[in-house]
Amino acid sequence: MLVVEDNESDVYLIREALEATGMSLSIHLAKDGEQAVHFLDRVEASTDAPCPALVLLDINLPKLHGGEVLKHLRRRSRYAATRVLVVSTSDSRHDRENMMNLGANGYFRKPSVYEEFMKLSDVVRTMLSNPLPED
Repeated sequence: MLVVEDNESDVYLIREALEATGMSLSIHLAKDGEQAVHFLDRVEASTDAPCPALVLLDINLPKLHGGEVLKHLRRRSRYAATRVLVVSTSDSRHDRENMMNLGANGYFRKPSVYEEFMKLSDVVRTMLSNPLPED
């Protein structure tokens, strides 16, 4: 799993939510869009590196916008089965529609209340447990 998030507090909360899934998850962290693209390129170039099953992607990232990271990922055939869950503070319909049109599989708005943020664990568990729909 790849977590693309620049906010340390949100990284902490995301890790808490991922731990709450009860699943054994290998987590890689990219703190900006550029790091995320480099990680994806390294995985793609390596035949023995496992492809992340899920990417948790913030929209407003330093160096490279989340939408650009998503476009980069979706242009690579190796990531066809990789699910992308946008995790953002934005509640904008435009942002939600834009990210879904770029190939996101889901959208989770970061709430300000801890208990609500922990609902991310249910979303992640569901995304990783259900097969991708056929085209």
